[in-house]
Amino acid sequence: MITILGPTASGKTKIAAALAAEIDAEIISADSRQVYRRMDIGTGKDLADYVVDGKTIPCHLVDICEPGTRYNLFEYQRDFLDAYRDIVGRGHEVILCGGTGLYIEAVLSGYRLSPVPQNDELRARLADKSLGELTEILIDLKKRNASCMHNRSDVDTAQRAIRAIEIEEYNLHTPVADRPFTGIPSLVVGVSIDREERRRRITARLRQRLDEGMADEVRALVDSGIAPEDLIYYGLEYKYVTEYVVGRITFEEMFTRLEIAIHQFAKRQMTWFRGMERRGIVIHWIDAMLPLEEKVRQIRMLMEQTA
Repeated sequence: MITILGPTASGKTKIAAALAAEIDAEIISADSRQVYRRMDIGTGKDLADYVVDGKTIPCHLVDICEPGTRYNLFEYQRDFLDAYRDIVGRGHEVILCGGTGLYIEAVLSGYRLSPVPQNDELRARLADKSLGELTEILIDLKKRNASCMHNRSDVDTAQRAIRAIEIEEYNLHTPVADRPFTGIPSLVVGVSIDREERRRRITARLRQRLDEGMADEVRALVDSGIAPEDLIYYGLEYKYVTEYVVGRITFEEMFTRLEIAIHQFAKRQMTWFRGMERRGIVIHWIDAMLPLEEKVRQIRMLMEQTA
């Protein structure tokens, strides 16, 4: 398997699609929000990137859940394995591509997880607590569990924090069952992009997505009956654009806060990838500013060297 990772706006999807066209591969997405249907502009699915020379490259684990639902890491591992076995079984190569470091590392390192049921009694006890109080509870639980999978997005909202606490409580009192999931061997390629260029691309892409109707997309989701808080749960674009759509903040406030949040998110992505390297995963970095053909050529050279 080949893994292509990188921060938002680094151009990793185009690289993965171009490589897939050359080596007869199919792509498995490693993006925690692109699993949701009708959430296209805000999650940056950029479906046109999967079309290479008139041929659409198959991409798995995109558009598999309804908006408003909660997709989790356990489900991702399960769905990844199903897609991986299907692709390999049909004789094709597999490219894992995305920016959700936790999902990628769970596949490469073989995290052993168990499904965590909803705990209504616990949720009732936590319902009136502030986000700060929930964060302190979560930090304490993670220390007791010696958890090393903490993600700051766990405490983006009270809903996320409560779910994270629910998982940690479950793991504290319930032995994690062994699951037949071992790490998938992979050549891992990272797309490295200069900080200033990354910031420029993020801002330009945000303006483009708003011009393309990102607010209308969110408005349509709300009009379809999805509660605004359920969209805010997904963070970033869906948090701030939803708050704008329902009238809590102005367009200017939405743009400024969202721009800052995406820059911070990209920085956290890079922090996670560097952590993966410290945890023993070798990442071969290529320059995002190189021509697409050269980036693909460098990956193919790495494939030959590690074959």
